[in-house]
Amino acid sequence: MTYAIAGGAALLAALLPRLLRRAPVSEPMIVVAIGIVVFALADGLPTPDPMAHETITVHLTEVCVIVSLLGAGLALDRPVGWRRWASTWRLLAVTMPVAIAVTALLGGWLLGLGAAAAVLLAAALAPTDPVLASEVQVGEPSDDTESEDEARFALTSEAGLNDGLAFPFTYAAIAMATLGAAPSNWLGGWLAVDVLWKITAGVTIGIAVGWVLRLLFFSHRSRRAGLADRAGGFVALASVFLTYGAAELANGYGFVAVFVCACTIRAGERSHGQHQVLHTYVEQLERLLTVVVLVLLGGAVARGALADVTWAEGVLVGLVLLVVRPLTGWLGLAGGATGPRERAVISFFGVRGIGSLYYVAYATGEAEFAGAEQIWRVTILVVIASVVVHGVTATPVMNWLDRRRALTAETVHGSADRAPVTKV
Repeated sequence: MTYAIAGGAALLAALLPRLLRRAPVSEPMIVVAIGIVVFALADGLPTPDPMAHETITVHLTEVCVIVSLLGAGLALDRPVGWRRWASTWRLLAVTMPVAIAVTALLGGWLLGLGAAAAVLLAAALAPTDPVLASEVQVGEPSDDTESEDEARFALTSEAGLNDGLAFPFTYAAIAMATLGAAPSNWLGGWLAVDVLWKITAGVTIGIAVGWVLRLLFFSHRSRRAGLADRAGGFVALASVFLTYGAAELANGYGFVAVFVCACTIRAGERSHGQHQVLHTYVEQLERLLTVVVLVLLGGAVARGALADVTWAEGVLVGLVLLVVRPLTGWLGLAGGATGPRERAVISFFGVRGIGSLYYVAYATGEAEFAGAEQIWRVTILVVIASVVVHGVTATPVMNWLDRRRALTAETVHGSADRAPVTKV
């Protein structure tokens, strides 16, 4: 049965993207539904309870996230820069911390969670997901640094960085659970180690490993030897695991390092066709891992993971997805160069997904949290609701935005040639 499920997952990963290309449903929606049906009908399958299988949950979601972060970094055509990435910095510096603060307050008010548990729930639900948001993110890498519209670029770059930058808040929750909620017990060490050191180490190692891999596989001599052409899959795996492992050994943030490494490799020679080859390898691996995780998530739902959901938890989920993210997203982008339509789309599509599952699994394995079952229940419900709400709306909304952008470009420039970069 296990082999049959694995084979079916691989087949779904290959077929669903093409079959659902124009449909108003997403691949994650179909995969979760399949998982629910399979585990509801096959009584012989073990229950994929994330709390009972904590170690497996941590490592499976961890691998899925780091692979997707590499893919996100390799796909971005726009060079890193303060002004060029202005929307990204705004989403990270304003939207993310404000959303965490508001969600933590809601967790304490609606669910009665203690300070540590509320902060953990807020931190886990903070990052947007590079795994489940393919419909609203950039496509394959190209030679044109101006090819990406602001909405897709902002959502992709935000997801690439905030999956790692949610870690300091997760560590704050762990520190509060182990040392006490009083800031005097943990704040100094948290700022020095979990914020300053780990972020710096992650960024530094990402740049260093990316530079070495770029030199090794994309230099003039390497191109003549055809090293990258003959080992594209190995280059992708090396980029993921070497970077992540080195960052973790240095006590840095591996998620941050992997995304920075990808951006460093991408910056080496943007016209090099090997970037597309690497992105293809990463995308296929990411898709396979995503299908596995989502089938198991559907199985957890089928076996009662959401059986005890309360009205207060449902209200919190609705507020997080439909109020907190849109309002904090709009707040973060206010006053910037992003057009009102793109700003609305970026603010709405705060897709929550596999990264949230990882953070809860990691934190509950590091410390005891009162209300851990409730945190798991709300997190799973948020991911399922996000899969449905954003999955149904992504294709029509992005198609509408593309049409409006093309119309605006034609009106302003007399041609739709520059439509991808027109602000609307």
